[in-house]
Parts: sequence; C-alpha cells; structure tokens
Amino acid sequence: MICTEMGALTAAALVAIITGLGHSADWFSGTGFWAHLLPFAGAVLALALLHALVLKFWFLIRPWLAEKAGILPAILAVMIAGGAGVHAASPQFVQELTSLRTLVGGREEAERITIAHQVFAAYRRSNLNDLQRLIERSRAYLPAVQEAAASFNVDPEVLLGVASAESSFLPRDSKDGGRGLFQITAAPAPAMEAARTQLASAKLDLADPRHNAHVGAATFRHYLTEMRGDLFLALLAYNIGPKNGGLQSIMHQYGARDFVTIQPYLQNLPRDYPIRVLSSALAFRLWRVDGKLPRYEEGSNALRIQHIGIPGLETAGPAGSPLSAAFLR
Repeated sequence: MICTEMGALTAAALVAIITGLGHSADWFSGTGFWAHLLPFAGAVLALALLHALVLKFWFLIRPWLAEKAGILPAILAVMIAGGAGVHAASPQFVQELTSLRTLVGGREEAERITIAHQVFAAYRRSNLNDLQRLIERSRAYLPAVQEAAASFNVDPEVLLGVASAESSFLPRDSKDGGRGLFQITAAPAPAMEAARTQLASAKLDLADPRHNAHVGAATFRHYLTEMRGDLFLALLAYNIGPKNGGLQSIMHQYGARDFVTIQPYLQNLPRDYPIRVLSSALAFRLWRVDGKLPRYEEGSNALRIQHIGIPGLETAGPAGSPLSAAFLR
C-alpha cells in the first residue's frame, strides 16, 4: 500500500516540478545573472523545499487518514496522481515541458523548436482545400507507401510528405528526369540495391508505384543514416541528391553543422524543402487523428496542433500508428 502511495505521489510531484520549472524558464529566460539566472536557481531551490514540505505534511496526516479508513491514503494519493495525469495530457503542460526542454537542451533544442514553428507556419499558410485534395489523391498509393515505410523503418507520414512534395500524388516523368511517385532521379546505389532486396526483384520498375515507393523510402533511410538521424538534414540531402558530393560536401564547404546553419546558404527551393515535406506530413497526421484539417489560427487549434506534433519530430502526441483506417474511411 505504501509503495502504491509513494509511486502515485512521486508521479504527481514530477508533473508539478516540470510545470513549475517550465513556468520559471519562461519568467526568468535570459542570460543576465541577477535578472534571470539567480531567480531561476532560486525557483529550483523553492520547488525542492516545497516538495520536501509536502511529503512531510503527507506523512503527518497519513496516520489520521488511515484511522478513518485503511485504504483512504492510497485512494487520495491515486486521486492526486490522476489530477496530475490530466494536466500532463493537456496542451498547457506540453508548453511548459517545451519551455523546460529549451532551457535544458540549450542551442540544439532552441533550433529544433525554431524549425518546428516554421513547419507550423507553413501549415497555417497552406490552402486547406488543396491539402484536402492531396490527401484524397494519396489514398490510391497509401498501401505502397505504408509497405515501403515499414520495410525501411521510416515514419509513414513523413514518407507521405516526401511524396507530396515530389509529385503531389500525380506520378509522372518530369523534364528534369524525375520519375514516378517520388520523382526518382539519381538514387544512391546502396538505396537501389536495398530496394531490390526488399522487393525480391532483380529489376526495378520506377513506373510501378510500389517499386517507386521502395526506392524513395530506401533513399530517405540512406540519408537518415548518413546524417546520423537528423530529420531536417536527411530531407535536405534527399532533395539535393548525391551530385557533386551531395549535402555533406556543401556543409563541409561552408563549415555548417546542422540545418539551421546550412539553411541560409541554400537557394529557396532546397532550403524550404524539409519545411514543405513536414507541413504536408503534419496535414496527414491531423487528418488521421481528427478526420479533418483544422485551421491553425482558429481558437485553441494552434496549441492542439503543436500538442499532436510533427511526424518524425514530435516529443509528445500520437506517433506512427496505422494510417489505413483513418485515410480510407
């Protein structure tokens, strides 16, 4: 019984501490010692003392609660944990957690959040009617994309976003040499070989959406590995391709280490490519979760959409669940 109580109270305390630190990170953000760092350190100390006082108070009143009913302390502890759980599931807690992550994660987390808001802004500017038609066209190719995503362990919604940016689900042979659903041009040789292996086919037919999707997924997986799991750099590398050494060569030339530092050096089309892919991927996720495309600027939609999260980038919200039921209903 004591273990149940302590587990419940510890969970509630963690939520409360994150909430307090998240608010403190917002209130005392900055680099000045007296105006920012010292007050934040004081808030951390105050939270620790408050937690100790609450625990002491609990152990003082617990015998009295147990006299009333032996199970009453456990029930009360679980109720407290339940209230904390409700708050932890709210968009407000996501904002508090994001503030704390930004503080603890430093520059990398701040960069991730900055780019994420570029994706949210791109979705906000999108024509939702056009996105609706895009989703309707995608249904015919969903089985091929899902199979390819599973074969190469990539997020299916991100892969749908890639197909959206490449062909808008209107497969064709383009003047620049792109072919099919994923507009395959010069895919890396290891990716082509991996696609052949997964399909158990000696020859790939890029006019076949299933083959095309496997090459697209294999190419994306290739660049994810090359870029050490960095989603933005992998998408950028996918768009740039292997010509002249690809993205790695460009980054070495300019001394860039991540998407934020390489982005200003690129022309508009490749620079914005990861944002366009992920804004489409976000639309696919919203359609799967809500069955509609909510307007970002209406009511509390912005916080809810941020809570649902960007495919491949989210820190909270649903991820990677089956797509078919939502898209084919």
